[in-house]
Amino acid sequence: MYLDVHAHFADEGYDVVAERRKIVEAGVKRIILAGDTVPHSASHCETARVCPEIYFAAGVHPSETAGFGERSLRAIEAMAREEKCVAIGEIGLDYHYPDTDKAAQQRAFSLQLELAHRLRLPVQIHSRDCAEDMLAMLTERKELLTGGFLMHCYSHSEEMMDSFAALGAYFSFGGVITFRNAKKAVACAAHCPPDRLLTETDSPYLSPFRGEKNTPANIPVILSRLAQIRGEGEETLKERIWNNAFALFGRLR
Repeated sequence: MYLDVHAHFADEGYDVVAERRKIVEAGVKRIILAGDTVPHSASHCETARVCPEIYFAAGVHPSETAGFGERSLRAIEAMAREEKCVAIGEIGLDYHYPDTDKAAQQRAFSLQLELAHRLRLPVQIHSRDCAEDMLAMLTERKELLTGGFLMHCYSHSEEMMDSFAALGAYFSFGGVITFRNAKKAVACAAHCPPDRLLTETDSPYLSPFRGEKNTPANIPVILSRLAQIRGEGEETLKERIWNNAFALFGRLR
């Protein structure tokens, strides 16, 4: 009953047949592939149609919002009406680079939040180096969050986690919590409310095994570390995370 609520396959060089074999052998039963562009969302949609254990989220990543407009939004909406689309995402803000067009990111984020609200879907949120603006935007638009939301690969503080949780956030943790110097991520994984906790890989990135390409098959490694951090039994934690995912993503089956 392991699951990965956030991974990427499109244009990442995976042999999907071989990858699925590894995933099945690892006991991972559900995977949500997150979109970062319209074409990648479409690719994940096609994969989900033919792979029973795979679902997807459709959306445009904040770093890909140049040129985002009505055409992009219509394409996302069409995919979001597919029965195996469980969320709009990944969407949000990323201020990591100095030349970031913050206004463009905020506009695309708002439009995709509105779409998720209209379709009654949750959102998967990417949030990097933007904690104050993210919290402000979500607070100002909390009426759009009725479908629920996930702070994927959570990277802000414990104090901010409490503020996001008050708005209804779920939080997913991946390979970062296995890194030797990831003190903030480990503290947040320990602090996370038990009913808001999820596991992800963000494949192909952030592998628990440095220098290797990440895979949803690594979820058992991540969950084992999460159980260690939280002082909980792995089986109990696995069941809770499974239930949390189904509570947030209403289209999961």
